[in-house]
Amino acid sequence: ELVESGGQSALPGGFLTLTCTSSAFQLDNYVVAWFRQAPGTEREGVSCVSASGKSTNYADSVKDRFSIAKDNDKSIVFLQMKRLKPEDTGVYYCAAASRPSRAAGDWCRSAESMDLWGRGTTVTVSS
Repeated sequence: ELVESGGQSALPGGFLTLTCTSSAFQLDNYVVAWFRQAPGTEREGVSCVSASGKSTNYADSVKDRFSIAKDNDKSIVFLQMKRLKPEDTGVYYCAAASRPSRAAGDWCRSAESMDLWGRGTTVTVSS
């Protein structure tokens, strides 16, 4: 099971850090991704990190503002979000896929590529 935390309300220009943890299995063999979904929109792949943590991929909308990092020893993935914008509002989901040898790329921001999902944590960016 994947569990997200850290979602809350923030001001535009602010920052938040989301975490994704797994209590049932180690994440060291899994690519992990963050997706988000705003009301009335399709789920969007925001960022993903390879199983080793050495390669990452970002959507253009968050590049240079968001940073994903993976700690395999603690089986946790972080999504650091800065310079938040109202359009970053949504439910953020953590997802994982068992692809231990594959580098991160656009492919891991596709929902169809993921095997496991968390229940989401809500981020609201508003003044």
